[in-house]
Amino acid sequence: MSFPTKRLRRLRISEKMRELVQETTLTPKDFICPVFVQEDLKTRIKVESMSEIERLPLEEVNNEVKTIIDLGIPAIMLFGIPTSKDEAGSSSFDDNGIVQKAITQIRKEFGDKIVIMADVCLCQFTSTGHCGIIQGDKIDNDTSLETLAKIAVSQAKAGVDTVSPSAMMDGQVAAIRKALDDKGFTNVSIMSHSAKHRSNFYSPFRDAAECAPKFGDRKTYQVPFTNAREAMMEVETDINEGVDIVMIKPALSYLDLIAETRRKYNIPVAAYSVSGEYALVKAASQLGYVNEKDITLEILHSIKRAGADMIVTYFAKSASRFLQES
Repeated sequence: MSFPTKRLRRLRISEKMRELVQETTLTPKDFICPVFVQEDLKTRIKVESMSEIERLPLEEVNNEVKTIIDLGIPAIMLFGIPTSKDEAGSSSFDDNGIVQKAITQIRKEFGDKIVIMADVCLCQFTSTGHCGIIQGDKIDNDTSLETLAKIAVSQAKAGVDTVSPSAMMDGQVAAIRKALDDKGFTNVSIMSHSAKHRSNFYSPFRDAAECAPKFGDRKTYQVPFTNAREAMMEVETDINEGVDIVMIKPALSYLDLIAETRRKYNIPVAAYSVSGEYALVKAASQLGYVNEKDITLEILHSIKRAGADMIVTYFAKSASRFLQES
């Protein structure tokens, strides 16, 4: 009888040996935690499609941020839900807008203890629910760029560290970089939603942020989930326009694109584990079909293993607690 000379099981023989050879390490420092803040809200509101996720009144934001800091999470991503919406999305770049107020409040309370990131898009602020400005029955790309630049500058004035354009308008990184630099905000970084796909995994977010399009769809500006080469062209375009961090969105069904981005480009790579990924796990765990802790950590490890340097995830708080328990 012949015996195998290579026994890989030797490296799995005990917990300490497995720890010694572990290739991928996940910590709360890898996470960016989304935070929803709603204008004129009096109390927290649960997002029905996303268990344990809430919209916050401005007065509760600092309490939420303190919890996030205490869990060892280094960054937040702010999303705002305004009281009034119009076709121009004018509340998005109002210096007294809900996102701007939240940024100012967090910065005053916590200084540099947290990295403040903010979404730069129009879907939550326009009456149309689209990510750009509508002219006739189509998105006007270049008019939208002007508005996105205004949003970024207004957030920079409020004290944001990183603006995160997610509208998928052509040239958005270049327009925002120029606007920020022209106003003296050269140290504000840009993390673009570089390859943001037209995905069915966004549905719960649209509930949370009240940003479903009122007509049509987003096929003309979000990347088809069928086109990997096109996604890489979007990433390369953002890099050429001066982006600081690129993002692949969603994450779990797009691990190949995260890995390809990591392989091709020497730039920080973010992945957005989106609302549908979160909601599916929560629903399955509540029905007893999966163990929430185990599957959450497996998913997040897989995203990190694929090449993500940081992960925007609704699991940020719960995963941080799971990691502390491990």
